[in-house]
Amino acid sequence: MAAERTWRKSSYSNGGTAESCVEVSLAQDALVRDTKNASGDVLAFSTPAWRALINSL
Repeated sequence: MAAERTWRKSSYSNGGTAESCVEVSLAQDALVRDTKNASGDVLAFSTPAWRALINSL
């Protein structure tokens, strides 16, 4: 599921390989993963939960 999606790197990343960064994939839900461990665990958010998270930041 996660491998077939389009991922976007955080705009706060400066593109360096040593930087900690996350990627997000938005479709019917929101998936978040660690850029340095793309095959690792993924956080999944429903659309309402993702909007609530973003609005609280």
